[in-house]
Amino acid sequence: MLIGRTFLIYVALMTLVVVASNFLVQYPLPGSVAGMQLGDLLTWGAFSYPFAFLVTDLTNRQLGPQVARRVVVAGFAVAVALSFFAATPRIAIASGSAFLLGQLLDIAIFNKLRRQTWWRAPLAGSLIGSGLDTAMFFSFAFAPFFVFLGPNDGFALEVVPLLGLVAVDTPRWISWALGDLLVKILCAIVLLLPYGALMSVVKPMPKASKAAV
Repeated sequence: MLIGRTFLIYVALMTLVVVASNFLVQYPLPGSVAGMQLGDLLTWGAFSYPFAFLVTDLTNRQLGPQVARRVVVAGFAVAVALSFFAATPRIAIASGSAFLLGQLLDIAIFNKLRRQTWWRAPLAGSLIGSGLDTAMFFSFAFAPFFVFLGPNDGFALEVVPLLGLVAVDTPRWISWALGDLLVKILCAIVLLLPYGALMSVVKPMPKASKAAV
């Protein structure tokens, strides 16, 4: 009963994170810093999505990899369905595909490293999963090649300096992708703090411990 309630809590948290990220990724940051247009570098979704890895890792720690995969699949199904209302269909498809594979990769890496130093599993899983997720999402959502998923976004395809700084012209969505990945790397490191703080509270349940061996 307790595992069932905990499972539903994690599914709700995962759904909230993904739907919010699907909505926020459509909005570039406003303003500029030192002459650099923040809208050419990042969207608001870069700051919300890394919490999905925190939810997955806490689920994996407390309930084991099998339940963590079910949370990812359940969160994926609900979030994608809701995202069709919060974002464009192409964004929803891109987000769902990238989310599913990125989170499953995170679970596999976390489970392989879970017996090592406490920070290695969540950090390695988040970093590698984020790399795959970022590459898939921004390609599916904005690359002209994937126009069959939905109309191209003219603003995303405009040519801008890479990361707003480098004197290399590139489509804005590629600059977004690199900026997004840099933020995810930073967030993966910062989110080790709440993960570490919650380790004494979110302890492996007996059945989950056996499943993780």
